[in-house]
Amino acid sequence: MSRVDFYHLQHHKLEDVLPKLLEKAYATGKKIVVRVGNEERVEFLNSLLWTYDEQSFLPHGSKKDGSAEIQPIWLTHENDIPNDALFLFLVDGADANIEEFSKFERVFNIFDGNSPQSLEKSRALWRELKQHEITLFYWQQDSTGSWQQKG
Repeated sequence: MSRVDFYHLQHHKLEDVLPKLLEKAYATGKKIVVRVGNEERVEFLNSLLWTYDEQSFLPHGSKKDGSAEIQPIWLTHENDIPNDALFLFLVDGADANIEEFSKFERVFNIFDGNSPQSLEKSRALWRELKQHEITLFYWQQDSTGSWQQKG
């Protein structure tokens, strides 16, 4: 049974939040796929993860880098899972179908709460997943950027 965590961004951008969440996920030793809305953003995030913090290191790659099967963190805009990942991050409006959720131990849906379109899309996904045997968690940022679990 999968667990899906919804991360409702309000006070920080994805670029500020994603590296920190990936650090925590990577620390579990599980492989990760980050599915992004489009190819341009894949390469933007690929560069960001190399430079976001001089004190941190997140080994990752994308199609441009190759060797997908050995990458602990794989960035893509497609539905591929070439590294046998157990964690899936959905960002920038990326989609996954209900069958895909069962392939992962955890799915992290990170969405912009300041975008009405993104907010409604995440609400629709929540409603759909509630109808299946999937454990759901909802996290919202407070004014300091800390995550607070909601109902």
